[in-house]
Amino acid sequence: MTDANIPINHGRNKALDLLKWLAMLSMVMDHLRYVGWHADWLYVPGRLAFPWFCLAIAVNLARSRTHDVEPRVQWKYLTWMVVFAAVAEVPYRLFMTDEAYTLNVLPTLALGLLVAQGWVGRAWSVRLLGLVALVAGAVFSDHLMFGVFGVLLPLACLLVFRRSIWLAILPGVVCLFSNAWRQIIDGTQWGDPISVGALIVCLIGPALGVLLLRSQPTFAVLPMKRWAYAIYPVHFLLLLSLRQMLAL
Repeated sequence: MTDANIPINHGRNKALDLLKWLAMLSMVMDHLRYVGWHADWLYVPGRLAFPWFCLAIAVNLARSRTHDVEPRVQWKYLTWMVVFAAVAEVPYRLFMTDEAYTLNVLPTLALGLLVAQGWVGRAWSVRLLGLVALVAGAVFSDHLMFGVFGVLLPLACLLVFRRSIWLAILPGVVCLFSNAWRQIIDGTQWGDPISVGALIVCLIGPALGVLLLRSQPTFAVLPMKRWAYAIYPVHFLLLLSLRQMLAL
């Protein structure tokens, strides 16, 4: 599959909006594990959220590349990520408590955006900024959710748009390595169903997202615009309230 095989619409793309909503749903399902229910199985569908958000970044970069003579740093896009990364950090830590070993996911996505832009950009400033982001991702990998492989995942997803669909295994492998891959593989070896499910979802998640992007939804999809960034910090606060109510 080449770029021509994937619809990169200049208007609202219902398939892209649907992908974003499903990624958000997957994220919420994953975090429901921390409200006090015995629902560890939600870890499996939760593995779809991050690669699908990375795919959304890749689509936006691919769209900009089709009508920009020289791809530029998307400062507005980046600024929204940075602002809500700061806004979400306190709700994230309040909800995750002892499980918050890293920053929230938005710094990883912001660095991933810069790395992917550096790959497609030809201007030295864009490439330099991408290289700086990659080095920062490597140096601070332990402090980033999904680590340096998470920073590389938007670029790996972008490569799917540039070459064959069969290369979707590349972002699948990167997705696996961005997760707790050692525990997943160890659990898979002794037949833990959650580990087996997580391994499969990580490997095929990006390909499923690409197939969804190629679809043409026949139903209305609420456009996910910039206001949707607020869902990230707000959902932590709502789940925290739910956990406190269940503890009463």
